[in-house]
Amino acid sequence: MKQSVGAKTLATPTPVWLVGTYDEGGVPNIMTAAWGGICCSQPPCLAVSLRRATYSYAAIEARRAFTISIPARTQAAQTDYVGTVSGRNGNKFADCDWTAVGSDLVDAPYVDEVPLVVECRLLHIHDLGLHTQFVGEIVDVKADEAVIGAKGYPDITKVSPMIWDTAHRGYYSVGEFLGSAWEIGKTVATERIK
Repeated sequence: MKQSVGAKTLATPTPVWLVGTYDEGGVPNIMTAAWGGICCSQPPCLAVSLRRATYSYAAIEARRAFTISIPARTQAAQTDYVGTVSGRNGNKFADCDWTAVGSDLVDAPYVDEVPLVVECRLLHIHDLGLHTQFVGEIVDVKADEAVIGAKGYPDITKVSPMIWDTAHRGYYSVGEFLGSAWEIGKTVATERIK
């Protein structure tokens, strides 16, 4: 029997992302966010939700762009740090010994040291309550050569991205391979036929 735990943000896991923006003075900033995901295939889009109080919120509105830097599990300490301090009070790139690279496609920076980066042009803003959802059209994905897999795309095991457990406020890494999409499910019908 299932037990009710209430109306809470417990759809787990969520991604751990670094949202890159420029402030009004052109200073690069990053913040950690976990309320996000892919939201459309055509055009390719992702959504990330931020509280209005964050320093990045106004920057996304003003510049109409943002990046998502996807950190590896080895970057957990820096990723947590940039989610606990504000860009109003210092330079988080410098604090983490990370390099801010200006995108040549959108008006936002990304973290050079992370294995995977998604560059987005702002399409929509949706006020949801405490958070506002920013929907960005993906204009490019950049990956370190070391994480490119056999088919020419990023290999999740090489990227080694972090995921967030909303219930216990903890970081985890991606686990074992379970099967190929649109293939593993075929075993259900095969087993029923037997």
